[in-house]
Amino acid sequence: QVQLVESGGGLVQPGGSLRLSCAASGRIFSINRMGWYRQAPGKQRELVAAITSGGSTDYADSVKGRFTISRDNAKNTVSLQMNSLKPEDTAVYYCNADGIKVGVGRYSSSWGQGTQVTVSS
Repeated sequence: QVQLVESGGGLVQPGGSLRLSCAASGRIFSINRMGWYRQAPGKQRELVAAITSGGSTDYADSVKGRFTISRDNAKNTVSLQMNSLKPEDTAVYYCNADGIKVGVGRYSSSWGQGTQVTVSS
């Protein structure tokens, strides 16, 4: 079983910055795609940013130019640097890992428990 543990959420003023980190642990040979999703109250969970093991990235239009995703394949970690934060970025942020190779021909996926990000003055 693969576990994802997030850290770095909190309260920040508009225009401020936060950095989220996520570490995967367990029997892991490789992880294809790691990403961050968020869910605001009353809204569906949405993709914020994702990155493949090869470094290809995908961002929601609402965060392009403000957020940067990065990962360390050797350590099975992914980070999200969030700058110029806005009140509308307030949500619970979830780490996701997909295409986790856990054995020969065996793959899994996993979600973190979520970390609250609140942008408010």
